[in-house]
Amino acid sequence: MKLHEYQAKEIFRKAGIPTPEGQIVSSADQAGKSAQALNGPPWVVKAQVHAGGRGKGGGGKGVQSADDVIAATESILGNRLITKQTGSAGVQVHQVLIEEGVDIDREFYLGMVVDRTTRTPTMIFSQAGGMEIEEVAAQTPELILKEHVSPITEWLPFQAGNLIFNLDPVPEPQVRKGLMAVMAAVYRVFLANDCSLVEINPLVTTKDGRVLAVDAKMTIDDNALFRQKALAELDDPREKDPLELQAEKYDLNYIRLDGNVGAMVNGAGLAMATMDVIKSAGAEPANFLDVGGGANEEMISQGFEIILQDKRVKAILINIFGGILRCDVLARGVLAAAEKKAVKVPLIVRLEGTNVEEGRKILRNSNLEFLVAKDLAEAAELVAKQVGG
Repeated sequence: MKLHEYQAKEIFRKAGIPTPEGQIVSSADQAGKSAQALNGPPWVVKAQVHAGGRGKGGGGKGVQSADDVIAATESILGNRLITKQTGSAGVQVHQVLIEEGVDIDREFYLGMVVDRTTRTPTMIFSQAGGMEIEEVAAQTPELILKEHVSPITEWLPFQAGNLIFNLDPVPEPQVRKGLMAVMAAVYRVFLANDCSLVEINPLVTTKDGRVLAVDAKMTIDDNALFRQKALAELDDPREKDPLELQAEKYDLNYIRLDGNVGAMVNGAGLAMATMDVIKSAGAEPANFLDVGGGANEEMISQGFEIILQDKRVKAILINIFGGILRCDVLARGVLAAAEKKAVKVPLIVRLEGTNVEEGRKILRNSNLEFLVAKDLAEAAELVAKQVGG
């Protein structure tokens, strides 16, 4: 689960990480009042959406007058912001953050993730702040500094020193002290909130020696939300794809993708293999949908209906290996969805496992038109032919 920048900054401030003063607004009138309440000029107006690269997409603007704050807010609010992370459709902006400007001296990148190689929380630090860390890693990998954190000793002051004293030039003592304090706080935030990502880009130092988190990004591990109830309440459903939001209501593992082949599969491994085979056949998957081993008829029906609602879908592949989920349950769920919403695209079905014959019989005796595949490879080929891949 992702947090908005202003939400992450509230958590940062409680943890002792300094941030610029700011106010969240959802109208131009509120923006004008915020400009009067905050120190300025300059001010910064930033779209609050779950996507990076907002500045490059026109979602972040520095302004020099209160009138410009209002104008910038009006130009951002209600419009669709397009960045590398949103895709061509973009995302609608419902609120903006107005902040006081900062007299920046240097910019850094600071982040914490779990390194899958070492299986430890890892602090990432770079003097190439303000840039996308992926670009820095690809073009100048020597600027990426890392410190792995032992779960036994946790974050130690010398590790902050390892990062800071590798900067060129090394900051002044006051700045070093501020950087060390922020690094320690980031680790505490990461652990206490069950994060998969904490990122400050840029983390800046000012002319007078202060250290400030000018931007903030936090992603919470969905599997930990049962014990992070306060954070779960910060979730903004407006930032989610409507079909993904609908799938959540029925505990379906659904992720919308950019292709045109809808897929319904049971089991994450089989779902990933199905997507790989679809791509190898020359087509592109429109979604990841794992109905899970314990899906019932209603969940199957809802999952199939969600696929049918995606206007980009030109064909549907159902690939089920019946174990806990019986093939007859799958068949009845598909028919229930088909009765609510007409199936106007080619349907390819591959069933194996528990009650497979009963499931096939249910489908054969229905009015549903579909193609049968004997194995996964043939299923992918049939799909590719149907969508012209």
